Amino acid sequence: MTALIALTIGLAQARVIDSPFDMVWGATPATKIILLVLAAFSLISWVLIIWKWREFRELNDQADRFVYAMEGARGLHDLHGALGRLEESPFTRVFREGVSFFGDLRPGALDTAAKPGDGLSPTQLDTLWLVLEKNLSQERDDLGHGLSWLAIIGSVSPLLGLMGTVVGVMISFIGIMGEGSANIASVAPGIAEALTTTVTGLAVAIPAVIAYNLYASRLRLFTGELEGFASEFIGTLAREGRI
Repeated sequence: MTALIALTIGLAQARVIDSPFDMVWGATPATKIILLVLAAFSLISWVLIIWKWREFRELNDQADRFVYAMEGARGLHDLHGALGRLEESPFTRVFREGVSFFGDLRPGALDTAAKPGDGLSPTQLDTLWLVLEKNLSQERDDLGHGLSWLAIIGSVSPLLGLMGTVVGVMISFIGIMGEGSANIASVAPGIAEALTTTVTGLAVAIPAVIAYNLYASRLRLFTGELEGFASEFIGTLAREGRI
C-alpha cells in the first residue's frame, strides 16, 4: 500500500497539465477508477432516460386512443368491442381483466340480450375491486422498472465524486509532506485533479435526478388515470344494471 501511494504521488508530481484532457489522461489510478465508474453510471442513466422517455410517450398516445374509444362507445358491450380493436396497452389489459372476472362472476351478464338480474354481492364487488387493484399495481410496477436505478445513480454519483476528491486531496497533502514545501505549483495539479471527480459526479447525477422526478410524477399521473378508469368501469356496470 505504501509503495502504491508513493507511485501515485510520483505520477502526480511528474506530469505537466496543459488542458483538462491532460489532467484526466494523466490522473492517478484511484481517480481513473472513479471516473470510469462514473462514466458507466452516466451511460446506464442515459440509456434509462431515453428508454423511459419513449415508453411514456407511447403511453400518452395509448391513453389518448383509449379515452377516444371510451367517449365514442355506447355502453359496456360497445366499449368492449371498441377496445378489442386497439393495440395492447395497460388500459386495455386492465379493462379486459375486469370484464373477464365480471363474466366469471355473472356468466352471460355482458351479452347484449342479457336482462338485468341480481346484482353482485358485497363480497363479490369487493373481490372485483381487488382484481382491478391487483392489475393496476402490476401495470404500475411494470412501468416503474428502471426508475429505481435512476434514483440510485442520482444519489450515489455525487458521493462517489466526493470520495474521489477526498482521496485526491489526501494524496496531494501526502506529496506536500514528502517534499516539505507547499508552493502552488506542487499543490494545484493534485487539487485540480481531485475536483474533476466531484464535477463528473454532479454531471452524472443531475440528469438522473431530473429524469427520475419527471418520470415518477408521470407514473403517479398514470396510476391516477388507471384508478379513474377502474371507478368508471364499476360505474358503467352500475348504470347498466349489471351489478
